[in-house]
Amino acid sequence: MRIRSLGVIDDAVVELSPGFTAVTGETGAGKTMVVTSLGLLLGGRADPALVRIGAKNAVVEGRIAVPAGGTAIRRAEEAGAELDDGALLISRTVSAEGRSRAHIGGRSVPVGVLAELADELVAVHGQTDQQGLLKLSRQRQALDRYAGDAVAAPLAKYAGAYRRLRAITTELDEITTRARERAQEADLLRFGLDEIAAVEPRSGEDVELSAEAERLGHAEALASAATAAHAALAGNPEDPEGIDAATLVAGAHRALEAVRAHDSALAGLSGRIGEINILLRDVAGELAGYADDLDADPLRLAAVEERRAALTQLTRKYGEDVDAVLAWAEQGAARLLELEGDDERIGELTAERDVLRAELGGLAQALTDARTEAAERFAAAVTAELASLAMPHARVSFEIRQTDDPEGVELDGRTVAYGPAGVDEVELLLAPHPGAPPRPIAKGASGGELSRVMLAVEVVFAGTDPVPTYLFDEVDAGVGGKAAVEIGRRLARLARSAQVVVVTHLPQVAAFADRQLLVEKTNDGSVTRSGVKVLEGEDRIRELSRMLAGQEDSQTARAHAEELLATARADA
Repeated sequence: MRIRSLGVIDDAVVELSPGFTAVTGETGAGKTMVVTSLGLLLGGRADPALVRIGAKNAVVEGRIAVPAGGTAIRRAEEAGAELDDGALLISRTVSAEGRSRAHIGGRSVPVGVLAELADELVAVHGQTDQQGLLKLSRQRQALDRYAGDAVAAPLAKYAGAYRRLRAITTELDEITTRARERAQEADLLRFGLDEIAAVEPRSGEDVELSAEAERLGHAEALASAATAAHAALAGNPEDPEGIDAATLVAGAHRALEAVRAHDSALAGLSGRIGEINILLRDVAGELAGYADDLDADPLRLAAVEERRAALTQLTRKYGEDVDAVLAWAEQGAARLLELEGDDERIGELTAERDVLRAELGGLAQALTDARTEAAERFAAAVTAELASLAMPHARVSFEIRQTDDPEGVELDGRTVAYGPAGVDEVELLLAPHPGAPPRPIAKGASGGELSRVMLAVEVVFAGTDPVPTYLFDEVDAGVGGKAAVEIGRRLARLARSAQVVVVTHLPQVAAFADRQLLVEKTNDGSVTRSGVKVLEGEDRIRELSRMLAGQEDSQTARAHAEELLATARADA
């Protein structure tokens, strides 16, 4: 990794061993920034307070070898990343204003993609993870992770049934708690539908009646106009001497017909005048019919206006026109049918809920059985690991219990509380020595014992659900002496199958590392490129001496440091 302007680090390169790398240095030198940097590369939260004072942004770049064929490389390729000789180049930039950018393989990606890759590539553990292990939910998750498909399969079935049961319960609650509101809504719908049914509107009826009312309201003027137009076109019977358009056009047509044989152009005009004559007679006939058929009955006009008033009452309440009123009625009828079916729906949902509760009880039992079987194996494996971590007489066990709840599900003759992960409360117990009763690790484990339980759990995971890289941030806190040596030895063994990075204050742990990195500040309090260096030979002995006695030149400390290195090499 290359780290720039992050915390106390100005510009530094961290070269990690493929095996076991120990990161050491004085308190406050910036060792934790190594952990923070890797966290940023893996999608961790970007805190602008991490940006070095005076810098515009902090940048972390890393090169990560990705297992071929894994989900990590597939996800990276989906994001458009390109591999560099089988490795991913990842960078993360955090600005002083809090903005964050991520790049993978030269392609800008959402930060969430980094977090997706992290799940397969790196397991990060620090002192906060130890505290997290004290939570019962985390202990259950650890057991489920160890059990693998044996728990995952029944858990998936249980989770599906649980979600359906919650959905049914929510719907039942909504129907019953809103019964009064739904009854009021149904009454309003019935009133509206009855009002519309009493009027019986037809689609487009309001438009038709509006046109008819306009015609009836002006019937006298319309009849007079039609009569006058008819007289102008076809003559007035009461004035036989009058001249009308039809007579004049007929005379013009006869004049041209007499000479049309002598000129084709004039013959054409004669034909067109003939067409005009026919059209005049047709229009005159229609005008006569219109005047005869025009209904000027005031009773019909009153009936039309009364019908329009009834339709207007509906359009004021239910829609802007009759068609909208009919659409409201259709939707209202469907909704009323739904509301009137509440009692039937409640019966259906209640029956389905009871069936699901019974089914959920069976699935929960299968899940409990799978966890119980896995807990025995998990506890035995962790106990075996503790023996190699200077806790030879310690015993780890799991307690799997349920809580009675009258509103719960049936399980082995009991009604117990249930949740999205089943009915089980899983608690990790520790008996640190023979004769000691098993107690929850939150109460029965010292800081050093908790560190070793944590490491033992992770080592067991490494055998069942391995990841390429493990990062431990001072998980050896509270440990010393022989126990520290055993932790170093166990980390070295873990590093034979995975990359292990440990930030530590313990020389007994650092001595077992394949590579030891020293983080040290310059006189101005910053860590520069040369401030993170690989320790070899005499430099490594001096650092181990400082860690042992606080004095690099102490002969006793040097002898002890050389002895630690010799012990570590003998175990390699």
